[in-house]
Amino acid sequence: MPRQTRAQREWRPGQVKPPRSVKTLFASTVLCLEGVLMFFFSLMAWGLNQNESYAWWLFGGSIALAVILVLTCAILQRPGGYIVGWVLQFVMLFGFIGVALVTSEGLIVPLAAIPGVAFMACWWYALNKGDQLDDEKLDRFRAEEALAENPTSEENTND
Repeated sequence: MPRQTRAQREWRPGQVKPPRSVKTLFASTVLCLEGVLMFFFSLMAWGLNQNESYAWWLFGGSIALAVILVLTCAILQRPGGYIVGWVLQFVMLFGFIGVALVTSEGLIVPLAAIPGVAFMACWWYALNKGDQLDDEKLDRFRAEEALAENPTSEENTND
């Protein structure tokens, strides 16, 4: 018999699963896209400064941030998960600014802060719109549950 996940072991016949969070889906998408952005930013920062002593630090720090951004998706449902996401938004933005101040390509690198600000706006939108959609989805779920419990209500007689 293949290994089962905890959700598979705890499932019972007739059990109704609550709806999944749209907020978490949206936030995870933004974090993963930011991880990709940081990966390419690390290549750019290293490529423009590869003859400098700090080039590997830029590369390593940006790669580490990219990995942390992606791994944060796993803790979004836990208490403080979205706060960690906000902290990472500011770390990423100030990282762009810090690299611009440190490197000799100071006029080129600040342009990378534009996607940082854009992704911060995406993060804010994902959290706000995700909350709104989660509320609507939960209301619909509760209405469907109530309808399933009371099949003789007026809504069913119109069918």
